[in-house]
Amino acid sequence: WAGVVLLLLGQALTAIGAGWTAARTAGLLAALVVAGALTAASWFHRARGGALAPVIGEDNRLSTSRAVAACWVLFLAFAVLVLVGRLAAASGNRERDALIDGLELARGAGVVTVLAVVCGIAVLVRRVVGLRVLGQRLQKVRAYRPRAADLLTDDSGRGSFADIQYVVISGVALAFAAVRLARRPDQLPDLPWGLAVVVLVSAATYLAGKYAEGGRPVILSVVRAREAGDLDAPIRTGDDIEIRGAGFVPVGAQGADRLSRMVVRVGPVNVHVPLVPVTGGFDNPTDTLLTVPVPVEVEPGRVEVQVVTAAGAETNRYTIDVTD
Repeated sequence: WAGVVLLLLGQALTAIGAGWTAARTAGLLAALVVAGALTAASWFHRARGGALAPVIGEDNRLSTSRAVAACWVLFLAFAVLVLVGRLAAASGNRERDALIDGLELARGAGVVTVLAVVCGIAVLVRRVVGLRVLGQRLQKVRAYRPRAADLLTDDSGRGSFADIQYVVISGVALAFAAVRLARRPDQLPDLPWGLAVVVLVSAATYLAGKYAEGGRPVILSVVRAREAGDLDAPIRTGDDIEIRGAGFVPVGAQGADRLSRMVVRVGPVNVHVPLVPVTGGFDNPTDTLLTVPVPVEVEPGRVEVQVVTAAGAETNRYTIDVTD
């Protein structure tokens, strides 16, 4: 509704001298219809994020691809409603024919292509992320609540180039299309093919970024933890072992409540990783190193070690020799 008020103020200011036109009325009525539809949707989904429910991902974060697609869908719906309002108010056959011609594909091929691509990207990204999580090639930890910053950052809160460029370029293209609609309210916004291709390249970059992010946690080596002055010795039950690798702490799981879910399987025994707090975080576990004791329940011999992260992903199995 704030957008409707801003549109009304803008139309009132620009109408000074030029006068109020049927196109201004159609634009205002179209904005009221869109705002009313969003209000109704937010009421029906009030327990799941309101109007933002369609753009909130399964990890409880705002989805950049869905948000961009939603903006284009709402803009095109607004543009068509403007034409519908003008068509309803048209008095002559020639004016009606001109408005109907404004819906021809030749007039709005660029903007329709962009709409198809961004909607396809939103669906494809959801599928890609879901398959990578199920295949344990990507770790996802549910956020406490959605934030506006999610549109521009990765799961850890750091700025993401792929997301930022997608939002910026799509926003610029939307602004251009909005100006074209304001100048020519009798047809779909004719987005130039050059700008449409820029949006397509941006969408492809965003999709490639989604394919490239993340990775499966992996154990590279397991050694006996040794402090200064300790003698060299084999691994025995009760000793601490250092598990070295990568991807042990998924992004967004740096809090104590999430890290406490980490488990190390040492043979048949599940060992919870002890948390060692330090200023600004935890010294154990870290993304590349964690230390756990070898439980006394483990039988001497060759034993497999495996880490289960806070996101539920499992590492490869690493075999160690435990002696008496």
